[in-house]
Amino acid sequence: MEVPIRWGDMDAMGHVNNTVYFRYMEQVRISWFDRMGMRPVPGGLGFVIVNAACTFLRQLEYPGTVLARQHVGEVGRSSVMTHVDLARTDDPGTIYAQGSAKVVLIDTVRQRSAPLTEAMREAVRQPWRDG
Repeated sequence: MEVPIRWGDMDAMGHVNNTVYFRYMEQVRISWFDRMGMRPVPGGLGFVIVNAACTFLRQLEYPGTVLARQHVGEVGRSSVMTHVDLARTDDPGTIYAQGSAKVVLIDTVRQRSAPLTEAMREAVRQPWRDG
């Protein structure tokens, strides 16, 4: 997935602020959920993040476009581990950051984890294709 680097993404150091990397990863994760038909349902089921991490390898700078590649790791009873590599479209072979997020399916009324359905398990195991 391609995400444009905006001028406002940069900080006083002249590079993309560390918090923005998490926004880039969020965009690819939400797009992935949308494509699988897994939008949160008020009063129903939805995913929440229980852990997120990022290793910053190189500085991203404006102008440019981020190339975000996501893949799925471990799938648990109610959780899915997602991993994202961030590169630039003009330098796709260089990884600028690597991130991960563990998402858990919850029952939004009970505020407790809920088991993934078989349909969800099948969907998250499919390769994600952008476009």
